[in-house]
Amino acid sequence: MPGTTMAADGTPVAVLAANTVTAPVATPVTTRVTAPVTVEEVVGRLREIGAVLPPADGVAVFNRLYLTVTEAVRDRLGGSYFADPAAMAELDTVFAGRYLLAVAADAAGQEPPACWRPLFALRAHPGVHPLQFALAGMNAHIQHDLPLAVVDTCLRRGCEPAGLAADYHRINGLLAEVETAVREQLMPGPDLLERAEPLTHLLGVWSVEAAREGAWSAVQALWELRAVPTAARAFAAALDCSAGLLGHALLLPLGPHPAPDAADGSPRTADAPGTTAGTPDAPGKAPHAPGEAPHAPGTAPDAPHRAPDAPRTAAGRLPEARNRPAGEGAGAQARPDQAQLECSGLPSA
Repeated sequence: MPGTTMAADGTPVAVLAANTVTAPVATPVTTRVTAPVTVEEVVGRLREIGAVLPPADGVAVFNRLYLTVTEAVRDRLGGSYFADPAAMAELDTVFAGRYLLAVAADAAGQEPPACWRPLFALRAHPGVHPLQFALAGMNAHIQHDLPLAVVDTCLRRGCEPAGLAADYHRINGLLAEVETAVREQLMPGPDLLERAEPLTHLLGVWSVEAAREGAWSAVQALWELRAVPTAARAFAAALDCSAGLLGHALLLPLGPHPAPDAADGSPRTADAPGTTAGTPDAPGKAPHAPGEAPHAPGTAPDAPHRAPDAPRTAAGRLPEARNRPAGEGAGAQARPDQAQLECSGLPSA
């Protein structure tokens, strides 16, 4: 088709400029989002998002982690760390565009892709620990967004994934260092060992290295499927759904967590507001709001509780739970995620 190319998910997209495409995502409304062009611009956009979110907000927790990683990558672009710094810089901006698109969709009252829905829906749940938010965001961004971003970058640069493989795997060590630091920072202290044990068990099933290796396998599959759009779309949709399912598992409420008392969201040992200090809920029991009857054993609350004083700014709006399975809801089509969100400069979803 003249003037078009195939995105990583097999969707034909009009190439308007080097960093401009039209992308379908999960929303019934149309809005415009400007894509970052440089890694420094990505850093600025992440700082803007963090500035308007409460420190304890689940998206804010992931955003701080993502900012740290992006700054680390930026700082290595000017040296000899990467074999092809220009390609890594372009991949970084294309990759970040998918997260920024999810934030913009949520801020506009629209559903982000399925892989991001658990984080946005449970971002204010008092029973989810900050470390769970951080890893759920990494799960969505790595297991779904990253393989699509790698393939889209290769299509834009006219190269094959093999040309990016060495630099892709070189980032693994950098991310492992960041992940270790974040785990140490966000894990509960010794006075919260009762909660730390199930948290450690839950999060032990996920690692950044395994996620990135899985993402690279997805890159290779998508690359082979690029000439078969229907199969590529089906594979990308499967990535989206599977990342969303794992995100729900990573965000399993474990009881009220320590409330942050610093601008960086670092925890203190007091229980979260609305709970009795030193008396966490019984293991396996979901927390409930004061004055609300507890849920029956073995059942989950209908929707996560909203933080009482959280602002409702455009970027920091705390949404109602919108984690229904794909295909449900009013106006659902064969694939409800395919309503259009026009974005200027973001890769196709």
